[in-house]
Amino acid sequence: MAQQTALADIRGDGEPKPDSAVVRDALGVGVAVGLSGFAFGVTSAGSGLGLLQTCALSLLVFTGASQFALVGALAAGGNPFTAAAGAFFLGVRNAFYGLRLSQVLSLPSVVRPFAAQWVIDETTAVTLAQPTRRAARIGFTVTGLSLYVLWNLTTLLGALGAKAVGDTGAWGLDAAGPAVFLALLAPMLKTTTDRAVAALAVLLGLGLLPVLPAGVPVLVAALAAPVALFVSGIRCGRDRTRDEAPEETR
Repeated sequence: MAQQTALADIRGDGEPKPDSAVVRDALGVGVAVGLSGFAFGVTSAGSGLGLLQTCALSLLVFTGASQFALVGALAAGGNPFTAAAGAFFLGVRNAFYGLRLSQVLSLPSVVRPFAAQWVIDETTAVTLAQPTRRAARIGFTVTGLSLYVLWNLTTLLGALGAKAVGDTGAWGLDAAGPAVFLALLAPMLKTTTDRAVAALAVLLGLGLLPVLPAGVPVLVAALAAPVALFVSGIRCGRDRTRDEAPEETR
Protein backbone atom coordinates (compact mmCIF):
# COMPACT_ATOMS: atom_id res chain seq x y z
CA MET A 1 0.00 0.00 0.00
CA ALA A 2 2.85 2.39 0.87
CA GLN A 3 4.51 1.66 -2.45
CA GLN A 4 1.28 2.39 -4.31
CA THR A 5 0.91 5.69 -2.47
CA ALA A 6 4.47 6.68 -3.33
CA LEU A 7 3.93 5.81 -6.98
CA ALA A 8 0.71 7.81 -7.01
CA ASP A 9 2.62 10.82 -5.67
CA ILE A 10 5.22 10.57 -8.41
CA ARG A 11 2.79 9.97 -11.23
CA GLY A 12 0.37 12.63 -10.05
CA ASP A 13 2.86 15.36 -9.24
CA GLY A 14 5.75 14.81 -11.66
CA GLU A 15 9.12 13.12 -11.97
CA PRO A 16 11.12 12.33 -8.81
CA LYS A 17 13.72 14.90 -7.76
CA PRO A 18 16.99 13.99 -5.99
CA ASP A 19 16.89 14.72 -2.28
CA SER A 20 20.21 16.58 -2.53
CA ALA A 21 18.73 18.98 -5.11
CA VAL A 22 15.72 19.67 -2.90
CA VAL A 23 17.94 20.32 0.12
CA ARG A 24 20.18 22.62 -1.92
CA ASP A 25 17.27 24.69 -3.19
CA ALA A 26 15.61 24.84 0.23
CA LEU A 27 18.83 25.89 1.96
CA GLY A 28 19.36 28.59 -0.67
CA VAL A 29 16.01 30.14 0.14
CA GLY A 30 16.36 29.64 3.89
CA VAL A 31 19.81 31.23 4.10
CA ALA A 32 19.06 34.10 1.71
CA VAL A 33 15.86 35.13 3.46
CA GLY A 34 17.01 34.23 6.96
CA LEU A 35 19.82 36.76 6.81
CA SER A 36 17.30 39.57 6.35
CA GLY A 37 16.25 38.99 9.95
CA PHE A 38 19.15 41.31 10.77
CA ALA A 39 17.29 44.14 9.05
CA PHE A 40 14.19 43.38 11.09
CA GLY A 41 16.14 43.38 14.33
CA VAL A 42 17.65 46.77 13.53
CA THR A 43 14.34 48.22 12.35
CA SER A 44 12.44 46.90 15.35
CA ALA A 45 14.96 48.29 17.81
CA GLY A 46 14.87 51.59 15.94
CA SER A 47 11.08 51.75 16.29
CA GLY A 48 11.37 51.66 20.06
CA LEU A 49 10.80 47.97 20.83
CA GLY A 50 13.08 46.33 23.37
CA LEU A 51 15.38 43.37 22.81
CA LEU A 52 12.95 40.85 24.32
CA GLN A 53 10.00 42.26 22.38
CA THR A 54 11.92 42.12 19.12
CA CYS A 55 13.08 38.54 19.65
CA ALA A 56 9.62 37.45 20.81
CA LEU A 57 8.12 38.71 17.53
CA SER A 58 10.51 36.57 15.50
CA LEU A 59 10.11 33.53 17.74
CA LEU A 60 6.32 33.59 17.99
CA VAL A 61 5.02 35.50 14.98
CA PHE A 62 7.67 34.41 12.45
CA THR A 63 6.23 35.98 9.32
CA GLY A 64 8.51 38.67 7.98
CA ALA A 65 6.01 40.84 6.13
CA SER A 66 3.75 41.11 9.19
CA GLN A 67 6.69 41.84 11.46
CA PHE A 68 8.02 44.59 9.21
CA ALA A 69 4.51 46.04 8.83
CA LEU A 70 4.11 46.20 12.61
CA VAL A 71 7.42 47.84 13.43
CA GLY A 72 7.21 50.08 10.36
CA ALA A 73 3.86 51.46 11.46
CA LEU A 74 5.14 51.96 15.02
CA ALA A 75 8.26 53.72 13.75
CA ALA A 76 6.05 56.07 11.71
CA GLY A 77 4.12 56.99 14.84
CA GLY A 78 1.09 54.82 14.13
CA ASN A 79 -1.37 53.63 16.74
CA PRO A 80 -0.28 50.26 18.21
CA PHE A 81 -3.72 48.74 17.61
CA THR A 82 -3.75 49.87 13.98
CA ALA A 83 -0.21 48.56 13.50
CA ALA A 84 -1.17 45.22 15.03
CA ALA A 85 -4.31 45.01 12.86
CA GLY A 86 -2.30 45.60 9.70
CA ALA A 87 0.20 42.93 10.70
CA PHE A 88 -2.62 40.53 11.53
CA PHE A 89 -4.35 40.89 8.17
CA LEU A 90 -1.05 40.38 6.37
CA GLY A 91 -0.53 37.21 8.38
CA VAL A 92 -3.98 35.83 7.56
CA ARG A 93 -2.67 34.71 4.16
CA ASN A 94 -0.66 32.02 5.95
CA ALA A 95 -3.92 30.33 6.95
CA PHE A 96 -4.79 29.89 3.27
CA TYR A 97 -1.30 28.59 2.61
CA GLY A 98 -1.89 26.04 5.34
CA LEU A 99 -5.04 24.72 3.67
CA ARG A 100 -3.08 23.94 0.52
CA LEU A 101 0.03 22.61 2.26
CA SER A 102 -2.01 20.27 4.46
CA GLN A 103 -3.08 18.45 1.29
CA VAL A 104 0.37 18.44 -0.29
CA LEU A 105 2.34 17.38 2.79
CA SER A 106 -0.31 15.17 4.43
CA LEU A 107 1.53 15.26 7.75
CA PRO A 108 0.43 13.24 10.81
CA SER A 109 -2.03 15.06 13.06
CA VAL A 110 0.48 15.19 15.91
CA VAL A 111 3.02 17.07 13.79
CA ARG A 112 0.66 19.59 12.17
CA PRO A 113 0.45 22.10 15.07
CA PHE A 114 4.25 22.39 15.10
CA ALA A 115 4.52 22.55 11.31
CA ALA A 116 1.96 25.37 11.26
CA GLN A 117 4.58 27.71 12.75
CA TRP A 118 6.62 27.33 9.56
CA VAL A 119 3.79 27.97 7.10
CA ILE A 120 5.01 31.20 5.48
CA ASP A 121 5.65 32.57 1.99
CA GLU A 122 9.06 30.96 1.54
CA THR A 123 8.20 27.46 2.77
CA THR A 124 5.01 27.50 0.69
CA ALA A 125 6.87 28.54 -2.46
CA VAL A 126 9.53 25.84 -2.04
CA THR A 127 7.02 23.14 -1.12
CA LEU A 128 4.65 23.76 -4.01
CA ALA A 129 7.58 23.77 -6.46
CA GLN A 130 8.39 20.12 -5.69
CA PRO A 131 7.21 17.28 -7.95
CA THR A 132 6.55 14.62 -5.28
CA ARG A 133 5.26 14.44 -1.72
CA ARG A 134 8.63 13.25 -0.44
CA ALA A 135 10.39 16.20 -2.06
CA ALA A 136 7.71 18.57 -0.76
CA ARG A 137 8.20 17.36 2.80
CA ILE A 138 11.97 17.69 2.56
CA GLY A 139 11.69 21.14 1.01
CA PHE A 140 9.25 22.33 3.66
CA THR A 141 11.32 20.96 6.55
CA VAL A 142 14.71 22.22 5.37
CA THR A 143 13.40 25.65 4.38
CA GLY A 144 11.43 26.05 7.59
CA LEU A 145 14.22 24.89 9.89
CA SER A 146 17.04 26.86 8.26
CA LEU A 147 14.94 29.99 7.93
CA TYR A 148 13.58 29.84 11.49
CA VAL A 149 17.02 29.39 13.04
CA LEU A 150 18.74 32.03 10.91
CA TRP A 151 15.88 34.54 11.12
CA ASN A 152 15.85 34.42 14.93
CA LEU A 153 19.63 34.47 15.22
CA THR A 154 20.02 37.45 12.90
CA THR A 155 17.09 39.21 14.59
CA LEU A 156 19.01 39.00 17.86
CA LEU A 157 22.20 40.25 16.23
CA GLY A 158 20.35 43.09 14.53
CA ALA A 159 18.67 44.21 17.74
CA LEU A 160 21.97 44.11 19.61
CA GLY A 161 23.79 45.98 16.87
CA ALA A 162 21.06 48.59 16.24
CA LYS A 163 22.95 51.34 18.06
CA ALA A 164 26.11 50.68 16.07
CA VAL A 165 24.25 50.68 12.74
CA GLY A 166 22.39 53.91 13.42
CA ASP A 167 19.78 55.07 10.91
CA THR A 168 18.41 52.00 9.10
CA GLY A 169 17.08 54.19 6.31
CA ALA A 170 20.56 55.45 5.50
CA TRP A 171 21.75 51.86 5.00
CA GLY A 172 18.63 50.79 3.15
CA LEU A 173 18.02 47.96 5.62
CA ASP A 174 14.41 49.02 6.13
CA ALA A 175 13.72 48.00 2.53
CA ALA A 176 15.25 44.52 2.78
CA GLY A 177 12.12 42.80 4.08
CA PRO A 178 9.68 44.25 1.52
CA ALA A 179 12.19 43.62 -1.28
CA VAL A 180 12.47 39.92 -0.39
CA PHE A 181 8.69 39.64 -0.12
CA LEU A 182 8.16 41.22 -3.55
CA ALA A 183 10.84 39.01 -5.11
CA LEU A 184 8.98 35.91 -3.91
CA LEU A 185 5.56 37.28 -4.81
CA ALA A 186 6.30 38.43 -8.37
CA PRO A 187 6.68 34.94 -9.95
CA MET A 188 3.30 33.93 -8.47
CA LEU A 189 1.41 36.65 -10.36
CA LYS A 190 0.62 34.47 -13.36
CA THR A 191 -2.97 35.42 -14.23
CA THR A 192 -4.55 38.73 -15.16
CA THR A 193 -6.58 38.69 -11.95
CA ASP A 194 -3.44 38.14 -9.84
CA ARG A 195 -1.74 41.12 -11.48
CA ALA A 196 -4.85 43.26 -11.13
CA VAL A 197 -5.07 42.54 -7.40
CA ALA A 198 -1.39 43.37 -6.91
CA ALA A 199 -1.57 46.57 -8.95
CA LEU A 200 -4.71 47.82 -7.21
CA ALA A 201 -3.25 47.03 -3.78
CA VAL A 202 -0.12 49.02 -4.63
CA LEU A 203 -2.18 51.98 -5.86
CA LEU A 204 -4.36 51.97 -2.75
CA GLY A 205 -1.45 51.57 -0.37
CA LEU A 206 0.80 54.22 -1.89
CA GLY A 207 -2.03 56.59 -2.76
CA LEU A 208 -3.45 56.62 0.75
CA LEU A 209 -0.11 56.65 2.54
CA PRO A 210 0.13 60.48 2.76
CA VAL A 211 -3.45 60.98 3.99
CA LEU A 212 -4.12 58.10 6.38
CA PRO A 213 -2.44 57.16 9.69
CA ALA A 214 0.44 54.70 9.54
CA GLY A 215 -0.79 51.12 9.22
CA VAL A 216 -4.24 52.01 7.84
CA PRO A 217 -3.22 52.01 4.13
CA VAL A 218 -2.23 48.34 4.49
CA LEU A 219 -5.72 47.51 5.75
CA VAL A 220 -7.39 49.42 2.92
CA ALA A 221 -5.12 47.77 0.33
CA ALA A 222 -6.61 44.42 1.37
CA LEU A 223 -9.82 45.53 -0.37
CA ALA A 224 -8.05 45.07 -3.70
CA ALA A 225 -8.68 41.32 -3.67
CA PRO A 226 -12.50 41.31 -3.37
CA VAL A 227 -12.82 44.24 -5.80
CA ALA A 228 -10.68 42.58 -8.48
CA LEU A 229 -12.41 39.22 -8.01
CA PHE A 230 -15.84 40.87 -8.27
CA VAL A 231 -14.91 42.60 -11.52
CA SER A 232 -13.39 39.39 -12.85
CA GLY A 233 -16.57 37.50 -12.00
CA ILE A 234 -18.70 40.03 -13.90
CA ARG A 235 -16.43 39.80 -16.94
CA CYS A 236 -16.52 36.00 -16.90
CA GLY A 237 -20.32 36.08 -16.64
CA ARG A 238 -20.59 38.36 -19.66
CA ASP A 239 -18.24 36.18 -21.68
CA ARG A 240 -20.23 33.06 -20.78
CA THR A 241 -23.52 34.72 -21.73
CA ARG A 242 -22.09 35.84 -25.05
CA ASP A 243 -20.76 32.36 -25.83
CA GLU A 244 -24.11 30.75 -25.01
CA ALA A 245 -26.16 33.25 -27.04
CA PRO A 246 -27.63 32.02 -30.37
CA GLU A 247 -25.53 32.83 -33.41
CA GLU A 248 -28.16 35.16 -34.91
CA THR A 249 -28.27 37.37 -31.80
CA ARG A 250 -24.53 38.05 -31.75
